[in-house]
Amino acid sequence: MDSLIASLTARLGAARVLTAREDILPYGFDGTATLKQLPACVVFPRDAADVSTVLKLAREHRAPVVTRGSGTGLSGGSVPLPGAIVLCLAKMDRILEVDSANLTLRAEAGAITQKIYDAADAVGLFYPPDPGSMKISTIGGNVAENSGGLRGLKYGVTRDYVIGMEVVLADGTICWLGNKCVKDVAGYNLRDLFIGSEGTLGVVTQVLLKLLPKPAARQTLLASFTTMDAAAETVSAIIAAKIIPCTLEFLDQKTLRCVDDFAKVGLPRDAAAILLVETDGHPAAVADEAAKIGELCRAHGATSVRLAATDAEAAQLATARRSAFSALARLRPTTILEDVTVPRSELASMIRAVEIIAQKHALTIATFGHFGDGNLHPTILTDERDAAEMHRVELALAEIFEETLKRGGTITGEHGVGLAKKPFLKRQLGDASYELLRLVKKSLDPEALLNPGKIFD
Repeated sequence: MDSLIASLTARLGAARVLTAREDILPYGFDGTATLKQLPACVVFPRDAADVSTVLKLAREHRAPVVTRGSGTGLSGGSVPLPGAIVLCLAKMDRILEVDSANLTLRAEAGAITQKIYDAADAVGLFYPPDPGSMKISTIGGNVAENSGGLRGLKYGVTRDYVIGMEVVLADGTICWLGNKCVKDVAGYNLRDLFIGSEGTLGVVTQVLLKLLPKPAARQTLLASFTTMDAAAETVSAIIAAKIIPCTLEFLDQKTLRCVDDFAKVGLPRDAAAILLVETDGHPAAVADEAAKIGELCRAHGATSVRLAATDAEAAQLATARRSAFSALARLRPTTILEDVTVPRSELASMIRAVEIIAQKHALTIATFGHFGDGNLHPTILTDERDAAEMHRVELALAEIFEETLKRGGTITGEHGVGLAKKPFLKRQLGDASYELLRLVKKSLDPEALLNPGKIFD
């Protein structure tokens, strides 16, 4: 390892290779609770050529490489292995081009998601994916995890906006995949192979993103319900009415009370559940959709429907929803934010199943999420120093995943597999599909040096 670090220092410079324990300590964990491990060193490339150099040296010394951005991941995807090189792309953070004529934006992998949104917004364009960590997460990390967000129901996830990328393969080869063309069906769609691959197949160093025209108007509604079933039935009714809101979010009572204590926006604290709905588009269409959504909420048992009177109030409500994780994290020393998705028809029964599991294992679990696309975030409030309680947490998580799969769901809607969920992946995919993943990994990374141990062993 000493010779590898010496080689990295000689090629990159001492300032861009960290080895002291106090310097590398922050790179030994990500946003996932309870997972941590110190790497051998942390390196900061400036461009794809530097990344290529690091990967070639790693291959020569047979050292694992774990790529990292801001470290906001929630499945352990960027937690290093002992002896690993952490390849941190955070300093590769430039927005290289905003092309209004072709509705595209090109950025380095370390560019912050919020800055990409802001750069598009400044010229009247719109980058829709909005993970909860968008103020700090990097676009490269979003691509690696195929991140979603609140606007996923109407606008999809990161995969739907990546039309090109620069990627460095395990042997150091630099490739460009895709282009600005609206139509391009030449060869295999290799971009999709790397989107969501969690750094196990290659290192994405630049991305070319599709942008949309900025919606001319928005309207936000807050609906309160006395039962979970009424809220879930309302979601189904909205979709059945052929209305696809920009966001269709849900908070259970535990979450909404905690959020209201934190954000102080006057949420209805006695409600069993609330729906936060945003519609966007042409002003006339937005007004019509908002009126119909309000009618559907009332028809399905909403006790109140609050229409944001100003942009400031709408922003306040949206901020309250985005603060759910932060608000809940104040309650106990350890917060485990989970991520499962079920068909919309199974939402109410899945939430009830989570409540039963929480009671069975004497745990506090709050649930919120993206009701419109069936993505739930059961959030376990615990203390990792309590071994007995953490054992109950492990049992509860296994049961939550089992209940999800029984309902035709998936173990992850937007956080990825990483370390945290790999024990459950084969159960979801089945033997043949699981082995196909292994075959792709072996083809592109035959020596298993890129983020080894993630997704599968």
